Amino acid sequence: MDWVERAAGLRQWRRDGVRAPHKPLLLLYALGRYQADAEGELRYSAVEGDLRRLLREYGPARATSPSYPFHHLVGDGVWEVRTDQGHGSPGSGVGALRSSGAAGRLAPELRAALRREPSLLGRMARVLLDLHFPPSLHPDLCEDVGLALDPTATADTAPGMAGAVRSARRLRDSRMREAVLAAYEHQCAFCGYDGMIGAVSVGLEAAHVRWWAYGGPDDVDNGLCLCSLHHKLFDRGVLGIGDGYRVLVAQQFVGRSTAARAQVTALSGRPLIGPQPGVRPVASAHVSWHAEQVFRGSARPVGV
Repeated sequence: MDWVERAAGLRQWRRDGVRAPHKPLLLLYALGRYQADAEGELRYSAVEGDLRRLLREYGPARATSPSYPFHHLVGDGVWEVRTDQGHGSPGSGVGALRSSGAAGRLAPELRAALRREPSLLGRMARVLLDLHFPPSLHPDLCEDVGLALDPTATADTAPGMAGAVRSARRLRDSRMREAVLAAYEHQCAFCGYDGMIGAVSVGLEAAHVRWWAYGGPDDVDNGLCLCSLHHKLFDRGVLGIGDGYRVLVAQQFVGRSTAARAQVTALSGRPLIGPQPGVRPVASAHVSWHAEQVFRGSARPVGV
């Protein structure tokens, strides 16, 4: 059984690029807990808070419940659920999971495979991260689920990696970064930062507006040149793009320091810097996707 392929092929609700990372987040959390305690079980009532926080931080802006993946991940063959009455999940209802003492853990066959081949855990985690989240979020997400990964390990290192994994993981265009930075004249589209060492830009990155993991193309009109700080905030939904290509700041963001006000809240309503004349701005379809799937709720009023 190819466990990396199974992780890549988790069955998810899909429609027009709508994000539904519930199962990947639960599986990443379970892998992190397995790394800490290979024999432990995850009692729903004990981990519900952790799972809700993960969905709030890394899931879509709409409200969602961790009870759904806790029950439905069983159908993917990587997870099992038991109750105080015995084997089997009581369903996806929050009340039933709590009252029955439902507890989940990795499926027995997967646990056995991880004991035989410890590096499998890192390969499974990498493919889950690559397929569902942008690289800027990987370190934070690993820390939040308790995963310590070998930075050199990838899903591609699996001997005879299955074709389904290769087809799911599209090749990135290595030329995108330079094309996007050139289009924005090597300055952050939000704040104007343009640091260099010699002739090389430092602290500037090409951000996908519609995430690559959700079908976003490696095209200039799906990219923004952003400094490292604003790239992270853009991918976390703190910053967005509004009408007239003006910067949105999520009302949920709280920053009391002078630095936070200057570097984040003061951006509200500012026009994007760039791209240079003759280069297409970000396509409206990608702007809409980010607004619906990533940006956190309502925008802060300009000047507040």
